[in-house]
Amino acid sequence: MSTIKSEVLAANAEYAENFGDKADLALPPARGFAILTCMDARLDPAKYAGLAEGDAHVIRNAGGRASDDAIRSLVISHKLLGTNEWFVIHHTDCGMELFDSNIMGDLLEDSLATATVDENGWRNQQTEGGSTDGKYINWLTFKDNAKSVVEDVQRIRSSNLVPNNIPVYGYIYDCKTGKLVEVPEATEIGKV
Repeated sequence: MSTIKSEVLAANAEYAENFGDKADLALPPARGFAILTCMDARLDPAKYAGLAEGDAHVIRNAGGRASDDAIRSLVISHKLLGTNEWFVIHHTDCGMELFDSNIMGDLLEDSLATATVDENGWRNQQTEGGSTDGKYINWLTFKDNAKSVVEDVQRIRSSNLVPNNIPVYGYIYDCKTGKLVEVPEATEIGKV
């Protein structure tokens, strides 16, 4: 068993031992809102948004982007579980700003192994076992963080599955200060 697996299972055993009344949490989020944010390990939505277990839905993906699947999750969150406010929260120093769909497609074409980056750009450590399938995916990268928040709020707001009475707020989490910084243009687009 790997060290990581052992650590995760030990932590889970301790967590389960002190699980208490969490078994009684309701299925719908108690505070009635959802957050779409990045999967970046430096972000802890429970801490930066003051959440306890059962409070809110947190949907995470690379970049916190409003992909079809993220919108699917938000719609389910509202339609079946009653959330009525949504936050799109990107963050500073996001890895999605460091490449584009062409770079990702090229890297995957040569190898499925982990790539590295240096002053000369991204490169594969191995060049075997690649796939051309990565060339056909929009990896939803971006160069302008605030613009990407605006685009995502627009994408959510323009979905015909999203009711007009749900406010969608746009923010950027600052990885250096821990503060949420509003993107006013995004929040304006997302207002009801």
